[in-house]
Amino acid sequence: MVLPLMKLGTLALKTLSKPIAARLKKEAGLHPKFRHLIISMAQANHRMTTTMQRRLYGHATDVGIRPLNEEKAVQAAVDLLGEFFVFSVAVAALAFEVQRSARSEAKKEELRRQEMEKLRQRDEALEKEMEGVKSKIQELEQLAREKGLAGMFNLRHPYVKEGKTATPA
Repeated sequence: MVLPLMKLGTLALKTLSKPIAARLKKEAGLHPKFRHLIISMAQANHRMTTTMQRRLYGHATDVGIRPLNEEKAVQAAVDLLGEFFVFSVAVAALAFEVQRSARSEAKKEELRRQEMEKLRQRDEALEKEMEGVKSKIQELEQLAREKGLAGMFNLRHPYVKEGKTATPA
């Protein structure tokens, strides 16, 4: 019951992160200092992606790359910021799920270890009991050899009269 609720909660968190990211994108472009920071971040990202594309297509990379205009830079940066936020939430949810799974596996492993310990203790107890039975059997065999089996149990052959020995048939 807990697992489906956890999965549902994770899915709800991912779904809720999208409107939060949209709100974050909207607010990010309004603050002047933050706006300047994200514009420089967007320009750096633009230069890097353009250079990578030129290398992939085999074009010259030593030419100048025109910077984005301010509005395009802000839009690119807030889009990147929104996607980063959604990605971060997904990574956090994944990390939580992996950690929960690892704890579950550790509990299972501990239960297996305890079960193996119980079996080992039971095996040792049975081994001790078997040693005790073996020693009793050896004692009985020794007594039987010393007194003879008939003497130990005070058995007499029914067809043998006192003082006579039985003859095998």
